[in-house]
Amino acid sequence: MLISIIVPAFNEERLLGDSLAAIRGALASFAQRGWNTELIVCDNNSTDRTAELARAAGAQVVFEPVNQIGRARNRGALAASGDWLVFVDADSRPTAELFAAAGEEVASGRCLAGGSLVKLDGNYAKGNLVVNFWNWVSRTFKLLAGSFIFCEASAFRAVGGFSEELFAGEELDLSQKLKRSAREQGKKIAILDRFPLLTSARKIHLYSTREHLWFILKAALAHRKVLTSREACYTWYDGRR
Repeated sequence: MLISIIVPAFNEERLLGDSLAAIRGALASFAQRGWNTELIVCDNNSTDRTAELARAAGAQVVFEPVNQIGRARNRGALAASGDWLVFVDADSRPTAELFAAAGEEVASGRCLAGGSLVKLDGNYAKGNLVVNFWNWVSRTFKLLAGSFIFCEASAFRAVGGFSEELFAGEELDLSQKLKRSAREQGKKIAILDRFPLLTSARKIHLYSTREHLWFILKAALAHRKVLTSREACYTWYDGRR
């Protein structure tokens, strides 16, 4: 068994080192099962030291010139040789326990793909409210948070990977495609809840509540038009870090 860890990264020199260190530590859970791993970072047209830091950490680095997270993840997957793909965002820090839980699902043979509940790296009342609501939605409707997704490689490729039309919400689109595929194959989508993924709360600091609410309102009123526009999805792409 070969597991490919794929990390999309756009100007992530501040947080990438900690993320890759956490991933390296967590890989022991797969090694204990006798599984091999590879670590791939997709430099999504960064202008900082993202690629340099990734290489220094021992990762294979691939390049995606179009600044779009779906394309970055797909480019990483294209370079991957693994039987299973694990996508981890560059501002997140998985634990060995989380990888072990994912490994249990993979080894069961009954799981096609999965994700995890998430938690912020700090105590923020508004942020925690949003995250708790998302975790409920994720668990109830089997929707995958983009910050951590594991998926059978053949299934990922069969459904066409992440949409390259969407600049946000691409993980929800992938979730729906994988859920249909899982039903057809008699398998399941797993949402891991014992060891939530720790992810950065930086957007709480970088963007105001008004900016977040304005984006949500626009997305609700003009869903496709907003999510297919890089400019409209600026909190992912304007470079604030």
